Amino acid sequence: MGADLDRESIAKAYARWAPVYDLVFGAVFERGRLAAIEAAERIGGRILEVGVGTGISLPDYSRKNRIAGVDISEPMLRKALRRVAEHRLDNVETLAVMDAGNLAFPNTSFDVVVAQYVITAVPNPEATLDEFARVLRPGGEIVLVNHIGAEAGMRRAFEQGFAPLARRLGWRPEFRFGRLARWAERHGGVRVIEHRAMPPLGHFSLVRFRKEGGEAAKRASAGNGNGQISLADQAAGEGG
Repeated sequence: MGADLDRESIAKAYARWAPVYDLVFGAVFERGRLAAIEAAERIGGRILEVGVGTGISLPDYSRKNRIAGVDISEPMLRKALRRVAEHRLDNVETLAVMDAGNLAFPNTSFDVVVAQYVITAVPNPEATLDEFARVLRPGGEIVLVNHIGAEAGMRRAFEQGFAPLARRLGWRPEFRFGRLARWAERHGGVRVIEHRAMPPLGHFSLVRFRKEGGEAAKRASAGNGNGQISLADQAAGEGG
C-alpha cells in the first residue's frame, strides 16, 4: 500500500506543480478534467470541487450549477478568485482554504463532490473519502479523476520505474483501484458505479461513487458552513 504522505510532503509536491499548474491541468490532463465535469453535471445542482487549484475548471461548469471550491493553497485560491472575477462566474458561491480531510461544511451539503488528481496526494485517502461522503446528499455522487496504479503488465513495470519521480509530484504508483473499492465496501453507504480508464495512455482513471439513500431524498439547503471563506471576504483580504 505504501506510506501515506504527510502535509509537508504534500506542500512540497504542490510547490513543484505551481509554476506549470495551468499548463499541465489545462492541456495534458484536459480530457480527464473535462470528463469529471461532464460526470458531475449529469447530477448537477450544488457541486464541491476539492483541490480547485487556480480554478481552471470553474469556467467549464454550467452556470446553472452552484460551485464551491476548496484547496490547501491560499496562493492558488487567489488566482482562482481572479479567474472568477475575470469570467464573471456568479455561480461560484465560495472559495475557501480548507483541508480535504476536514471539510468545514455541514452534512449533506452537496449534490456532487469532484476531486481531480487529489486522492493519492492526501495524507489519509480513506478518511478524506469519508469526508466527501459526509458532505454529500443521499443519491449524490463522488467523482474522482486520478492516477490509479496498474495491477500487472507493461504499464505496471513502467510505473514502478517512474515511482521515485511520481512520488515527488505527489502521486503513488502503488495506489490501486482495489483500495478505493475496499473503502466503499467498508463504508457501506456508497457504491462504485463507474471505473473508466482515461488518457494519456490509460494511466489515469475516472471513478464514480454514488451515496445510497435514493433520489427522493431532500437536497441540503444552501448556505455557508462553519469556517467557510466567502468570495467577498477573500476579495477584502486581497485589498488589505
